[in-house]
Amino acid sequence: MSETAIPETMRAFVLTGHGDMDKLVFHDDWPTPKPESGEVLIKVHAAGLNNTDVNTRSGWYSKAVTEATTGGAYDTVDEEDPSWGGAPLAFPRIQGGDVAGTVVSVGEGADEDLIGQRVMVDTVIRDWDEPLNMDKCGYLGSECDGGFADYMKIDERNVHPINCDLSNAELATFAIAYSTAENLLNRAEVNRADTVLIPGASGGVGSALVQLANQRGATTIAMASESKHEALAAISPDHILPRKPDNLKAALKQAIGSETVSVVADVVGGDQWPSFIDVLQRGGRYSCSGAIAGPIVEFDLRTFYLHDLTFTGATVLPLHIFPDLVGYIESGEIKPILAQAFPLEKLHEAQQTFIDKQHMGNIVVTMD
Repeated sequence: MSETAIPETMRAFVLTGHGDMDKLVFHDDWPTPKPESGEVLIKVHAAGLNNTDVNTRSGWYSKAVTEATTGGAYDTVDEEDPSWGGAPLAFPRIQGGDVAGTVVSVGEGADEDLIGQRVMVDTVIRDWDEPLNMDKCGYLGSECDGGFADYMKIDERNVHPINCDLSNAELATFAIAYSTAENLLNRAEVNRADTVLIPGASGGVGSALVQLANQRGATTIAMASESKHEALAAISPDHILPRKPDNLKAALKQAIGSETVSVVADVVGGDQWPSFIDVLQRGGRYSCSGAIAGPIVEFDLRTFYLHDLTFTGATVLPLHIFPDLVGYIESGEIKPILAQAFPLEKLHEAQQTFIDKQHMGNIVVTMD
């Protein structure tokens, strides 16, 4: 059923394989998807960019790749494990997991009351017969088509109506970055008694971590390039450190009077990783959901076991995370950080700007 005329074709950026930016191909006559039983069709207004898009395109998730995220093609990518889930990806694929849009049509059995509602889309694609089975979870824009197009379809259970005054571009900054950040903090059980060190705090997930850890009453220590400190101060971390201090323990001592923190919430990794672990207090927690500076790190097991540390990975969201996020947005508890918006046709330029990482917050493409 539909309340508006749906065109037979649409604009879409289509990923044709793993590699460089030329694998992302623009079409202005791509078939518009049709919602099947239990699905809805969404008119996409804006879609955010994320490391997942870049890493999936380039094949960085493959264990054959050991270097930092670059956004370029790699010499060797194993076809067996180039996606976030460690399985081959089906091409062609429309990427884009951060979606702000309006439901315009529903398939058989789906809720017709959703038509006309402004929505966000939960990025985790589940087997709804076993929604908590992580082995049966996929990712929007990876295992199914996402939002870098005029329209997308999705199971109605992934759709969350939202009532707020934010622009579509602002709304498209939240889904992946903020749900990832909330999941990181949940996995580390962060509370008001904690001091949280946040490397890469000027990025999408990093800036979300600052806001969401502040919301929990924790003390937040943001690490970022000094050129971004003024912008970072606008979201009120308790302390700001350089991206790569010469001596992290000394920098912490000067900032908070202690050389250690209780939590590290990390999406950076790389050669700086041992210093993050070294500043965890006894019984401290390390939570990770990325490795933009490099996935292979030097790990001293003695630091891990002698200090009784707890390590958690964070990717698949528990069911409550996304509804919680929608509630935070509607109540104004968190705010978007929109660095720049590009029209859909300029996705290449938008993604290169994202890769260059000279921005603070999130970059989106818009369809309206």
